[in-house]
Amino acid sequence: MARAIWSGVLTFGLVTVPVQLFTATEDHTVHFHQLQRGTSDRVRYQRVNERTGKEVDYGDIVKGYDLGGGDYVIIDPEELDEIAPGKSQVVDITGFVDLDQVEPVYFDRTYYLAPKAEEYIKVYDLLRAALEKENKTGIATFVMRGKQYLVALRAQEEVLVLHTLHWVDEVRDPHEELPVLTEQSKTTGKELDTARQLIDALSMTWNPEDYHDTYEERVKELVDAKAKGQEIVSEEAPPQATNVIDLMEALQRSVEQSRKGRQRPSTERGKVKRIPAGGKKNGAREKTAKGGEDQLERCSKGELYEQASKRDIPGRSKMNKDQLIKALTKAAS
Repeated sequence: MARAIWSGVLTFGLVTVPVQLFTATEDHTVHFHQLQRGTSDRVRYQRVNERTGKEVDYGDIVKGYDLGGGDYVIIDPEELDEIAPGKSQVVDITGFVDLDQVEPVYFDRTYYLAPKAEEYIKVYDLLRAALEKENKTGIATFVMRGKQYLVALRAQEEVLVLHTLHWVDEVRDPHEELPVLTEQSKTTGKELDTARQLIDALSMTWNPEDYHDTYEERVKELVDAKAKGQEIVSEEAPPQATNVIDLMEALQRSVEQSRKGRQRPSTERGKVKRIPAGGKKNGAREKTAKGGEDQLERCSKGELYEQASKRDIPGRSKMNKDQLIKALTKAAS
């Protein structure tokens, strides 16, 4: 059971409900220690005075705001604590906006907001259901760990989700930051129509369980292979950019291919290829023969369900992805 990282009350109008905040995501990144090349010696960081080269105790460190020319305004950590917003126990919704009004660039981190006890479930779910029905998000501010946050409160099935947002001055203007940026879109004609056809043909149901971090998997495979003394073969380079002259042809071929049956990008791209230590790399890529079940593995659950519908496989609506693959494989044999 996860531990709450904040607790307080959620208010909208004159309605108040005690709530708790929980982290909604977790990091699955493979972490490494830093070692000096050729040894097993750990590399560690120290706080060092750049003039004397001596290590500085953490308690002797203050903060300095650079005025330029070597001049600093010195700020003691205790002074920052004195002006901190303090401890807040209120998420105060100031208003509601349409979901699509908050541009994705403003979203930062995601948390679950849950009722603090069973007796508060009714009021909590009243707000959740109302937000879901109205397709709205609540905009609020609150303080956590001495920092004030702007947040968006959204309804998800059975739970309220709280997104911390970037303040407007934290979001960079693309016109000032990007070297190349299109003007207001004036794209028209057959190319646009064909591109829209391609998007329509590739439209699908969002199933997050169909996706996984293949890079992290390859990192683990790399570690495992090297631990076993195996050599590693790097993967092929990504495809080249589409030439403007060939754009229409590429679009049309993509639409035709998608109508025949979408093929998901190969999961073999970038996969770690293992060669036993002392083995010979002959320059050719190691290839694995793909069977029918491997092809089905690349399909989304929605695509598998479409195939199951065409074959009129009974009970398909209650099957998960693995069950659909087994049923389709059996039907094809």
